[in-house]
Amino acid sequence: MNLASIESLLNVVDDFFYTYLLAALLILVGIYLTARTHLVQLRHFGTMVNSLSGSRSGAQGGISSFQAFAVGLAARVGIGNIAGVALAVVAGGPGALFWMWVVALIGMATSFVESTLAQIFKERGRDFTFRGGPAYYIKNGLGSALWGRLFAAMCIVSVGVTVVMVQTNSLAEVITATVPSVSGWMVGVFLVLLTAPVVLGGVRLVARVAEWLAPIMALAYVLMAVVVIILNVGRLPEVLRSVFEGAFGLNQALFGTAGGILAALLNGVRRGLFSNEAGLGTVPNAAGTATVAHPVRQGLIQSFGVFVDTILVCTATGLLILLTTETYRPGDGPWSERSLLSRPSSSTWVPGPPGPWWCSSSSWSSPRCWAATPTRRSTSTSWAESAGPSRSSGFS
Repeated sequence: MNLASIESLLNVVDDFFYTYLLAALLILVGIYLTARTHLVQLRHFGTMVNSLSGSRSGAQGGISSFQAFAVGLAARVGIGNIAGVALAVVAGGPGALFWMWVVALIGMATSFVESTLAQIFKERGRDFTFRGGPAYYIKNGLGSALWGRLFAAMCIVSVGVTVVMVQTNSLAEVITATVPSVSGWMVGVFLVLLTAPVVLGGVRLVARVAEWLAPIMALAYVLMAVVVIILNVGRLPEVLRSVFEGAFGLNQALFGTAGGILAALLNGVRRGLFSNEAGLGTVPNAAGTATVAHPVRQGLIQSFGVFVDTILVCTATGLLILLTTETYRPGDGPWSERSLLSRPSSSTWVPGPPGPWWCSSSSWSSPRCWAATPTRRSTSTSWAESAGPSRSSGFS
């Protein structure tokens, strides 16, 4: 069995699980949790926003609620918001953006529950900071140290190896397209040199860096999109109409390469889940590190992170692409060009050389902040500690 056959087999398995089984499971869980929490993402949306105002205080020397939110935001906001959205729009048409919004609204309930559980079943580490996440509430909540260790091991491989490879590769594509003299391996080495001091500095240093870098990264990118929208406000109604028409199959020209409402639905759901990470078990590792007065407080703040990731940042990318008619051509370009779509989109409407460099810098800061998140450190700690006696920290 040669390498090409192995790759083909893995693609078939991945498409089946990712497109149908896992996507459907995450959506069904999100709908169930939305019902059980009585639409917490809508009823308490104002509370989510208000909770951010005082979230930088009360950490008592540990990780503040806002720092945990910023680390979670750094994990969510990444190449998926640039390359993922571009791929969804090309493969599923403008309607895919609408289904990403739907997934985000459902995922906010999932994120609320998983982050609250991370707080309830967290433990204090040897450095006096908290550790939490799915591995801990599987061990302490379900009473299964074995499954906790298995989850931690799989999370280390997926987050610490495979996902970071996707982020770094997409970054290298954008940088090498902007500066042809730069090779991909140079980008990788440079990224390692930048992130290693932060990651090796421990969870407190990661939190301090993410506290500033993640919000600035997201805000700068959204502001660029706002500038583009203002410059093209006349086309905005047309673009929004194409989003809704494509979502419900009302316009045959907007169906993308796969055709019909199914293409928009599947691509919007897939890319939305990849981007906001609700239910994937990664962000709760960050949520469990916070020192808060009540577990629900961190659950609400992390739920707001899904809103920021998809409703704000992903929408910014989608509108950037759809507002530049010369850039958006359904079905054009190979898979490798997905992350490059937003680069000419920005250069079309941001005058002069800053255009492509703005998108390139956004692509640079996204994986750098993502790679510096403490998910790997938290899950590796849970692997080592999950065999120990079960103990719940309760309310901090």
